[in-house]
Amino acid sequence: MNAIVTAGGIPQPGDPLYTYSNGDSKALIDVAGKPMVQWVLDALGDSKKVDNVIVIGLSPKSNLTCKKPLHYISNQGRMLANIVAGVNKSLELNKNGEYVLVVSADIPSLKGDMVDWLVKTAMETKDDLYYGVCPREVMEARFPTSKRTYTKLKDMEVCGADINVIHVNQATQHLDTWEQLIGNRKSPWRQAAVIGVVTAFKYLTGQFTLQGLVESVTARIGIKGRAIIWSQAEPCMDVDKPHQLEIMREDMARQQQPAKKPAPKTKVKTKAKKK
Repeated sequence: MNAIVTAGGIPQPGDPLYTYSNGDSKALIDVAGKPMVQWVLDALGDSKKVDNVIVIGLSPKSNLTCKKPLHYISNQGRMLANIVAGVNKSLELNKNGEYVLVVSADIPSLKGDMVDWLVKTAMETKDDLYYGVCPREVMEARFPTSKRTYTKLKDMEVCGADINVIHVNQATQHLDTWEQLIGNRKSPWRQAAVIGVVTAFKYLTGQFTLQGLVESVTARIGIKGRAIIWSQAEPCMDVDKPHQLEIMREDMARQQQPAKKPAPKTKVKTKAKKK
């Protein structure tokens, strides 16, 4: 499977991360000595399930590296247009590829084994969209001060993952709906309103279970979809605000520290017995 990394966002004045990016791409903000996106590329490079990596919004001048073949596409101006361009490039690289990973550049704690788990779990079925969610208790156990935005459902509270799997046909179908949903990705109730008044009402009044919401949304759009529930928080811990950036800087720096070797055992000398 090929991976599409969305790295085109440039914080503008008024954005909480503007002072950290210096007018450059958000993906290039330093996290523990590396550009934020480099951590994501390291994870994709370590994955056994990824063939090619397509980075959208950056260029070879960024001096990024990856163990897998790296391809660049310029920023197309909108998130959906970037994803469509990435899918088209993926099909150019492998015309028979049915699915792609769509990965945000701002999840630096992602690991290769997490990518492999997602691909393996998703490919147990044949759906159009696999959208990951992280239960609140999982996120707050790993990142207790993250202050993520949660969607409150009847059976759980969840936040969205920033690495998901889509069928390549979604680059040509339902584009108007995807444009609206992606445009409102930071507001769950506005996304519900895009799907319809009944969906929005049920969401606001807490009538949906996770499975019920999936069934309602996918039926309304006309696709087959499946929710992937993560037991790990890292794929869902993105960097949108300064305090989240500092959390990631501290966390990634801690991971790079060499493991402390146990102190050598001291031998206790015993006096020889007199004969």
